[in-house]
Amino acid sequence: MPFVSPEIFAKERLAAIQDYSILSWRAVVNLFSKPRYLADIYTQMDYIGVGSMPIVVLTGFFTGCVLALQSATSLEAFGSVSLTGNLVALSMVKELGPVLTGLMVSGRNASGMASEIGSMKVTEQIDAMRALGTDPLRKLVTPRLYATIFMLFFLTIMSDACGIAGGALVSVALLGLNASSYFHNSYRALAYGDVVQGLTKPLFSGFIIATVGCYFGMNTKGGTQGVGKATTQAVVVSSVFIIIVDLLVTRAMIGVFGR
Repeated sequence: MPFVSPEIFAKERLAAIQDYSILSWRAVVNLFSKPRYLADIYTQMDYIGVGSMPIVVLTGFFTGCVLALQSATSLEAFGSVSLTGNLVALSMVKELGPVLTGLMVSGRNASGMASEIGSMKVTEQIDAMRALGTDPLRKLVTPRLYATIFMLFFLTIMSDACGIAGGALVSVALLGLNASSYFHNSYRALAYGDVVQGLTKPLFSGFIIATVGCYFGMNTKGGTQGVGKATTQAVVVSSVFIIIVDLLVTRAMIGVFGR
């Protein structure tokens, strides 16, 4: 990377924040005016949601298995192995389910959005859309934004359910716990605030994944090498933002619900 002065670097970062904010705002408000590309939204929901199901299910299931195994080892020292279901349910629903689902979908779809839109950018297809009177943000970004937010919400629920099921499998098959007792403890451990906290995070994660992926795609430069760079940046930045926002949302939810 060529060396630039701190002043130029600061100006570039501020300009990038401004461009990202404008893109995000326009992508949100485009749904409330015509034309609305509903067919594109359904297509993206299928690609993002249904296409991400295998990796989300596997990640959630085996995370629950490992969590139960590790938790039981620690709880055994206190004679509380029967509380494994409580720990798995709380950990999956409040934290691991939303975050891991967001990171998996980010790695799969933020990169896909950046590479797809970036390829259109360097081959001047986006310029051709503007010449034909089509708004690229309305056509390309808005469907991906709403599809990601909507589908990530349900993918997180699937990940939570599969994680609790994986914990049940390990608890019953390897630890000798009673299945009915495991699920009963898991259910009793969850409070309203825990569920709200776990289902609020995917809304922010979905927004980050779509807007960051589309932003780097729309600002791709430098041919095929630029497409690869934009793809890498989209995954890294969206993953870091998801973790940072997870901290902020967790702190806000604890302040609201007190747990």
